[in-house]
Amino acid sequence: MNIEQARFNMIEQQIRPWDVLDQDVLDLLMLVKREDFVPAAYKNLAFVDSEIPLPGGQAMFTPKLEARLLQELAIKKHENVLEIGTGSGYMAALLAYKGRHVTTIELLPELKTLAEKNLAAAGISNVTVELGNGAQGWTAGAPFDVILISASLPEVPSGLLAQLKVGGRLAVIVGEAPVMSAELVTRVTETAYDTVKLFETSVKPLAQATTPSQFTF
Repeated sequence: MNIEQARFNMIEQQIRPWDVLDQDVLDLLMLVKREDFVPAAYKNLAFVDSEIPLPGGQAMFTPKLEARLLQELAIKKHENVLEIGTGSGYMAALLAYKGRHVTTIELLPELKTLAEKNLAAAGISNVTVELGNGAQGWTAGAPFDVILISASLPEVPSGLLAQLKVGGRLAVIVGEAPVMSAELVTRVTETAYDTVKLFETSVKPLAQATTPSQFTF
């Protein structure tokens, strides 16, 4: 396989047609080597339009989903980013190139180890991988300029919203399979949030996320 040709095809045939037109994002996808963050058994699928399995029943987002969320967050160089769900570390790597520092939270020890190894091999030093359950956010380092949930949630936890700075953005995929919607939430004041629905998709749920109660009293 010609890797650079495959990477170019991924960008031109999957990502650009999905309204990812920000040249900085497209350039970054050439720079950060996705194949280096994919488990060895799936290297030949690094540029394919499908989720790639990870240890512990988790999965990497499709390339176009990663790119679109990165574009929508519009991260600036001075901003601090929180990612919930580290996976292989690829999304954290993309976020790290855009922002000042990334704190990424991973529940599974084997994925934390994998991500740290991948990030170190890629020479990325402005990412801290923490072991823990980030479903309700992460108080250390809060509030954040940007929060990304790299999995789906049944609803947006208030704890996460509270950890956004005013002017901060949160990208999250909300709902239950098979229909979920990617949303961008901007904190406009101390008490007000603006939510934009971006597109519909379906991805794996965040491990140990709390399911909202079905009962009303």
